[in-house]
Amino acid sequence: MTATDKLRCAFLVMESPGDFVMDHDLAIKPLEALGWSVDCVPWRDPGIRWREYDAVYICTPWDYIEHPDEFLRVLSAIDRSRPVLVNDLALVQWTLEKSYLRDLAARGAAIVPSTWYRDFDEEYASEFFAEHNAKRLVIKPLIGANATDTFVLQKPLSGQLLSDLAETFRERAFFVQPYIESIETEGEYSLFYFAGEYSHAIQKVPKSGDFRVQEEHGANIRSIEPAAALVAAADKILAMVSPSPVYARADFVHDEERGYLLMELELIEPSLYLRTCAEAPERFARAFDRHVREQA
Repeated sequence: MTATDKLRCAFLVMESPGDFVMDHDLAIKPLEALGWSVDCVPWRDPGIRWREYDAVYICTPWDYIEHPDEFLRVLSAIDRSRPVLVNDLALVQWTLEKSYLRDLAARGAAIVPSTWYRDFDEEYASEFFAEHNAKRLVIKPLIGANATDTFVLQKPLSGQLLSDLAETFRERAFFVQPYIESIETEGEYSLFYFAGEYSHAIQKVPKSGDFRVQEEHGANIRSIEPAAALVAAADKILAMVSPSPVYARADFVHDEERGYLLMELELIEPSLYLRTCAEAPERFARAFDRHVREQA
């Protein structure tokens, strides 16, 4: 493969994007300028001939949380075939379940304190608040996105809520965290990295009375210049990851006592918010192009 070769890339997407806000198309022209042709391919389409591509970018297949086993089978088939999978399959397998946060904490990352469960029992509920010494808690599935099946808990827990939790998390792994109050005012900070280098950052503030920071839920998204301490926290966490991801998004909340705490490290299919930084699409394209050519 040479710098003048015309290369083909598949962007893995959903068949039906619904109301999701996306801007991955902004990366296409910069990639074309580097000698790529790009197809947006529904990841569940069984007719795709992966060997026709040089690379596959795990772009916006955001319905995979409903079919995680199938998703891994598709990515494994791609990985065994000709194209370079971006990000690496090992990173996908590691971060598919949010228990990877436990691994990062063991390596010294400051995460939101978390306790982990394989299934739900009403008897656990009385332990949640004591374990975290918190008045409010958040309970989330280990495989999830867009705040789906995320609950905020506050005593007393009604019988209906306990029933809903039991139904949602029956034979389904989940974790519990203290509710970080600053989420309502500061929201969540996201920092983006391409080939290990910081690119840009945003702040996502939920609408009044909500805790969800996704724009699909009415949150306000704005570009920011992050505090030096926030960049240092993200740099530290990215240095813990191997193999180094081509793209990454690190999501943080600010705790008055403990500083910036990692909420999630998105290495599979994060929205990269390319529209919030004029240079971001080209930065992504250069990192992607360089990585694939080095792997050839």
